[in-house]
This record gives sequence, structure tokens and C-alpha cells, in this order.
Amino acid sequence: MKLKSDTLTGFVLCHLLAALAFLPWFFSWTGVVIALLGMFVFGVLGINIGFHRLLTHRSFSCPLWLEHLFAVLGTCALQFSPAFWVAVHRRHHHYADEDRDPHSPLRSFFWSHFGWLLVRPADMKPAVMIDRYSRDLLRDPLYVALERRKNWIKLTFASWLVFFAAGFVAAIAVGESQSAAFQFGASLFVWGGPLRTVLLWHSTWSVNSVTHLWGYRNYATNDDSRNNPIIGLIAAGEGWHNNHHADPSSARHGHKWWEFDLTWQVIRVLMLLGLATKVSLPSPGLSSTNQ
Repeated sequence: MKLKSDTLTGFVLCHLLAALAFLPWFFSWTGVVIALLGMFVFGVLGINIGFHRLLTHRSFSCPLWLEHLFAVLGTCALQFSPAFWVAVHRRHHHYADEDRDPHSPLRSFFWSHFGWLLVRPADMKPAVMIDRYSRDLLRDPLYVALERRKNWIKLTFASWLVFFAAGFVAAIAVGESQSAAFQFGASLFVWGGPLRTVLLWHSTWSVNSVTHLWGYRNYATNDDSRNNPIIGLIAAGEGWHNNHHADPSSARHGHKWWEFDLTWQVIRVLMLLGLATKVSLPSPGLSSTNQ
């Protein structure tokens, strides 16, 4: 396996840009609000609902325009294209905690959290993975377009620039000087772009790493998946990972009354609005465990 130096460089640069948020010049309370909203919009709606529960597991159905909106939001989280993200996660379920699991903690915590992203074995190349695990997505022209020439990366960076442009224009509109407008735009760029992206990265990666090592188990699955209350809250319901591995097609990951699943609550709202149909719920015959 060969180190992907371009990926490593990109991750380091993104973390360095995110660290600018600690400098007073880049701080604004609007930036803080934008980052928090971004965690919900691009994380909960884009990754959790769009990439994971909808595209990967098809745990519910929705209008195509809404599916595309969720997919675009997920793409702006800079966690691969929709087709490749889906392929990686489907392979994870196929080989959970086995040697061919893309990010199993059997090797190490570091490997499952981040290290697996820095190398690309032959059978993990995007074209190979997509052909094997997510060919169904390529029937949709949108996902083909995002895959072509790495347009998914271009879309992400374009969304970062939108934050800067919106901040700059808004500041000019209320009578600020160009230098003040540039500073405000830069704060929204850092908080709404790189910082929000890095926070979402580690939230998602923690599901791959933490919830296969620490937590409790409701169900006797054939892997080491666990429910971790901290990740359950941080990742908006994705941390109830043992529940998810016990019943991957379910749109609801929190099974006990105390297992709060924010993503599921959003899906419930979509159901009330008539935008989510054919919603899969936890199977009543799951095998429980006292571990």
C-alpha cells in the first residue's frame, strides 16, 4: 500500500485553515452560528440522512429533488463523492471488523479513525469500489457528474467561497469598510468552511473508531459494534452503532428510550410533511445481549 501524499497534504492544510478560528482576527459570533448550523445542514442532513440512511441503506424513500439536495449537502462535507462514500460504507457492513473492513480498529484506533484514508489498496480504488458496491447510484446523472473530474471536491470549495462572498457583501451592505468586510467574510469562510469540515470529519471518523471499541451492546451482532452515548450525541444518533449493525436498514438508530437520535427526529418531521415514505423501523425479532 502506498501513502496518498495528496490526501495527507489536503487534510493537513484543512486542519491548519480550521486552526485560524483560534485567532481573534478570524472570530465572529456570526461565524460560530454558521459553524453550528453547518454541522446540522451538512452533517445531519447531508451525511447522516443523505449519504448514510438514504443513499447507502435506502431506509426510507423521498422525492428525487430532496434526495439530490441531501446528496449535494453531503458532498459539501468533503467526505468523498456520494458513490464512493456509499461504496465504502457498504463494504464496511459486508466485512465489519474483518481484515477487508476499510476502517476496522483491529489494526489500531488510529487506523480506523484516520489512517485508512491515507492509503489506497488496489481493491479500494474509487472505480473498483463503486463498480462493486454502489453501481446503482451511477444510474443517476447527478452522481455521475459529481464523480467526473472530482467535481465533488470543486463543489465543496465553491461552497466555502460562498461563505466568504456572503459575509463580504453583507458587511458592505450595512456600510462597513472594505477591510472590515474582508475580515467578516474571512471569518465566515474559516468557521463555515474548514472548521466545520474538520469537526464533521472527526465526528464521522469517531463512529468508525470509537463505536467499535468502547460502549455497550444491545444486540449480539457478529462484529464489535457498540453503542457509545457520547458519540451518539456528537454524531446526532450515528453513535448507536451496535443498534445500526444489528438492523442496518432501519432509519431509526436509537432503540431504547434514552438513546436520543436527532437524525431520526428529522426523518420523523419529513414523515409528517409527507416527504419521507416507506420508512424502515427496527425489526421486532432482533437478538438481544446483556454485554
